Amino acid sequence: MNITSQIKQPIFNEMELFEKKFHESMTSKVALLNRITYYIVNRKGKQMRPMFVFLTAKMVSEGIVNERTYRGASVIELIHTATLVHDDVVDDSNRRRGFFSINALWKNKIAVLVGDYLLSKGLLLSIDNGDFDLLRIISVAVREMSEGELLQIEKARRLDITEEVYYEIIRKKTATLIAACCALGAKSVIEDDAQVENMRKFGELIGMAFQIKDDLFDYSEEAIGKPTGIDIKEQKMTLPLIHVLNTCTPQEKKWLINSIKNHNKDKKRVKEVIAFVKSNNGLAYAEQKMVQFQQEALLLLDNFSDSEFKDALVLMVNYVIERKK
Repeated sequence: MNITSQIKQPIFNEMELFEKKFHESMTSKVALLNRITYYIVNRKGKQMRPMFVFLTAKMVSEGIVNERTYRGASVIELIHTATLVHDDVVDDSNRRRGFFSINALWKNKIAVLVGDYLLSKGLLLSIDNGDFDLLRIISVAVREMSEGELLQIEKARRLDITEEVYYEIIRKKTATLIAACCALGAKSVIEDDAQVENMRKFGELIGMAFQIKDDLFDYSEEAIGKPTGIDIKEQKMTLPLIHVLNTCTPQEKKWLINSIKNHNKDKKRVKEVIAFVKSNNGLAYAEQKMVQFQQEALLLLDNFSDSEFKDALVLMVNYVIERKK
């Protein structure tokens, strides 16, 4: 059994029912919309977000989930899917998880409208059922994701980003959504605000580790047998690079910045940058930070009694930093 099936095992029935409910939550009287949402449902990824919602809910409540949990998971997926559809338009991207993106198949105008539709469906699902506490958690996450993206765009132009600003960007861009899943899972079944905050923090720490792992893929040979250097080509500031920029000599820093700004399409130069980052401790430093976030997250689970749901969350935390793609 692969690791994702193992993680899903204790919430297998919930995930099956969730998929049905999620599909229903998208329906419309407009045939074109139904064609597109059917396409979206069928190209689902690993479904990590709903898994976090259900595992957290069951761990904090000793195995109980309710309608609010299902609605919360659906709202997160609806709103997250909306942001992905919009992201593909923003990035002018033709592919998403190996499938054509909505904008590639139906053009930008339709993609933006579909994103808006999914967003409104998510909001209404919460409002119609009075889940204002859950809606608040999700809305904060969406605001932070937008801020994170814009902060990254603002800072990327200057390439002199500090580690603090980098953490702020990834906390908002990536970690905030996983944090929302965990907070929402807990909030759907218990009233204890301290425990809900505990789970939010847990999700945030995993999200940080998750993003650093993504940064490392740019330099590692695991995924496709050779480092991709895609982040370097796109002038994205990642933790290994930031660490090296902040610790190398002024002369080396000049060469690095010049390479990234003016020679990022030159394969040989990108290779040299990758080699330089590796030999100057960039990867080792980022890995150490990733493990630090992972260990902090695991510590937060110590507050809960042992259960198959807690075990699955521990597996999930370890999967985040051991995954190969």
